[in-house]
Amino acid sequence: MPVLTDRTDRVTVTIHAADPLSRAGVLSLLERQPAVRVVPWPPEDGPAAEPAGPAAEPATGPAAARVAVMLIDRVDERSTAELRRVLRGGEQRVVLVARELRESELFSVVEYGVQAIVWRHQATEERLVTAVRQAAQGECVLPPDVIGRVLGQMHRLRRSQRTTTPPGAACTTLFGMAPRETDVLRLISEGLDTRQISEKLCYSERTVKNILHGLMTRLRLNNRAHAVAYALREGYI
Repeated sequence: MPVLTDRTDRVTVTIHAADPLSRAGVLSLLERQPAVRVVPWPPEDGPAAEPAGPAAEPATGPAAARVAVMLIDRVDERSTAELRRVLRGGEQRVVLVARELRESELFSVVEYGVQAIVWRHQATEERLVTAVRQAAQGECVLPPDVIGRVLGQMHRLRRSQRTTTPPGAACTTLFGMAPRETDVLRLISEGLDTRQISEKLCYSERTVKNILHGLMTRLRLNNRAHAVAYALREGYI
């Protein structure tokens, strides 16, 4: 059973689910983690704050609610509105626990700012805790089959572009993406974290983080998952 033990840097989490049973299930997993602090949503100073449960504590300070765990069955108007509401302000990183996502919806949720995706039928305690921890650290967490589906969609789009683009015409690409940026994004798309990327490319972890920060700032990308999706869409990886 995975347990986060560093109480000095606790990850504050909010839980969002349409039904109380699903919410209680996620709470029962996270409340056993000493380094996870579940806080109410909306915050205590917002309207109609809902108690998070026996593990809940007041949300205070700038570090409150660093990660939002959101459970959805499908992407619809209700879930989209809640996702945008949670992401408003850009301070929370979302771990989306989804029953299913169509290919057309994958880019949408990433572009909204989702940091991690976990399939609901695979949401064990270990996977959920790992996703929360990595999201809090700014890591991108995508299931292998999601990456495969996105890659498949990109290949189809590229084939379509090749058949519709006049000979000699240049394809639209991201402006100014350096080779080392594409190297980092390619490894992120393969599921590697910052430490693994630094070892693979012989960079320091700080260098990897600086590369990503510069890229996302320049291109106004929400997070690592968004950067990977953007690079895939534009044909860099």
